[in-house]
Amino acid sequence: MGRKLSTRLVHQRSGKRHSPTVNPPIERASTLLLPDTDALNAQKPNYARMGLATHDELCAGLCDLEGAAGAHLAPSGLTACALAISSLAEAGDHVLVIDSIYGPTRRFATQRLKAMGIHAEFFPASIGARTETLFKPNTKAVFLETPGSLTFDLCDTRAIVAAAQKHGVSTILDNTWGAGVCHKPLELGVDVSVQALTKYVVGHADAFGGAVMARDRKHDVKIGNTARDWGLSMSPDEAYTALRGLRTLVPRMKLHEAAGLELAHWLETHKHVKRVIHPALASHPDHALWQRDFTGSCGLFGVVLQPLTADAQRAFFSVADLYGIGFSWGGYESLLVPADPDLKREAGHWWHEEDGLVLRVHAGLEDTGDLIANLGAAFAAAY
Repeated sequence: MGRKLSTRLVHQRSGKRHSPTVNPPIERASTLLLPDTDALNAQKPNYARMGLATHDELCAGLCDLEGAAGAHLAPSGLTACALAISSLAEAGDHVLVIDSIYGPTRRFATQRLKAMGIHAEFFPASIGARTETLFKPNTKAVFLETPGSLTFDLCDTRAIVAAAQKHGVSTILDNTWGAGVCHKPLELGVDVSVQALTKYVVGHADAFGGAVMARDRKHDVKIGNTARDWGLSMSPDEAYTALRGLRTLVPRMKLHEAAGLELAHWLETHKHVKRVIHPALASHPDHALWQRDFTGSCGLFGVVLQPLTADAQRAFFSVADLYGIGFSWGGYESLLVPADPDLKREAGHWWHEEDGLVLRVHAGLEDTGDLIANLGAAFAAAY
């Protein structure tokens, strides 16, 4: 499941270890006292919003993880997505957005980009190299997410990147599902990788954060300039929490992957399940793309149950009490969330033909046998 992630203990500014502690101490500050007036402009940082030791260590670790030239932190995953797009497009430009995108990112593209004078056009994940036919003279970026949110479609990232490079169009990929561990979009030629650190990097459902990682210096500078213009920052406490999670990300992802696969295989055999939507399963329509571009999976996938009445749904969730009902994912707790019935996908997508209950499943770190037994009891109560 990906390469070893180094646990950096080196202070990135000085090149020396900054403290005898294993982890950098949390520095809570706004004002930084400078030695003289010359340092007001010469010293970097000269204000704590630009980041201190913990922020530096987190950015360095994320660059190691994703193979990036630079990383920029944001207060949430949605802010990181907005930062990435807004750094590469301006009023009068056109951006392409995959239609299986995370819902709040879709809302940002539909509403906020329009207010900024940027036209966002959605396209199906299945289009692959034919994305090139959608390029316009003013197309500046393509935003991808693979697997897609809730429906777990995969796109042919390599083909889309090749088309974009031919036309000088930048590519951005939301890599939260792969977490930089089982998916390396920058190695596939993607220009910018985005993560909601809130999910697997933090890993304990107790902090927010986002990050934008650039493959080259050109994109890194653009993102950094926009982040400064917007005044984006991350609190030192949340940066520390994300850094702590980063240290254990790889072994935790292995556990989530194993639990998710065990649950998915069990669900595929259950009589009340119509389909399981997990890219690592041979039954997934895009499984070949997953085999080519990923080195593993995580604990998040979808499942479609046979139709249930409203009362039966309530019985199902009442009995499935080892699973929390809540947004986000990536923490130690397992979750079940019904998919939004108003979810938007292109015409002809399987979603529009589905009459069952679509659930998003996050396999946490509980005993997998207990999770399976609890689901079995929930099925018995509902059907």
